[in-house]
Amino acid sequence: MGFLDAILGRSKPVRPDLDQLFALPSAAVTLQAAAGFEPTGLGSVCFASVEGGTFARIQEEARSLLDGSVEFTQDAYGYTWLLARHPPEDVAGLVNDLHAVNTSLEEAGFGPQLLCSLVGFRDERQRSLALVYLYKRGTFYPFSPKGGGEKRDNPLELEVRAMLGDDLTIEQDLARWFPVWGAPGL
Repeated sequence: MGFLDAILGRSKPVRPDLDQLFALPSAAVTLQAAAGFEPTGLGSVCFASVEGGTFARIQEEARSLLDGSVEFTQDAYGYTWLLARHPPEDVAGLVNDLHAVNTSLEEAGFGPQLLCSLVGFRDERQRSLALVYLYKRGTFYPFSPKGGGEKRDNPLELEVRAMLGDDLTIEQDLARWFPVWGAPGL
């Protein structure tokens, strides 16, 4: 960061640290013990759509990297989601797959298109929860949709933030806790 940037209040963007994803298995244990949320075995990576042959190549590379156990979908906003599945008790394996996909996209020059990754959880009351990693911020936040519409369970999200403060780098700016309505894996 230069002198002029400091005077004008500009800051350097945080470099993504994909290795932070490896903190998710211990966070899952904390979440299970403290709040009864069990991993679903589903996780996903979201990235801005890539056109044509490049997208087909990315899909094939991801399928071969993850032994074909992935699905690709596009949401209403045009973002592409890659959904990975593992047995619910294999959070570490799921995280390894998500990390591998993020890393391969980054190494292929698609880092700027990466938006987020998430791992899904559910409790005995069938409440859904995702721990979302913001690629460009290098932070996590909890997201919990509530009911049938586009409503959030804000008290639960804040409770989870307090529970996981020692396990994950939590995004401090609540305005960046973006809703991921209908995200695969949630």
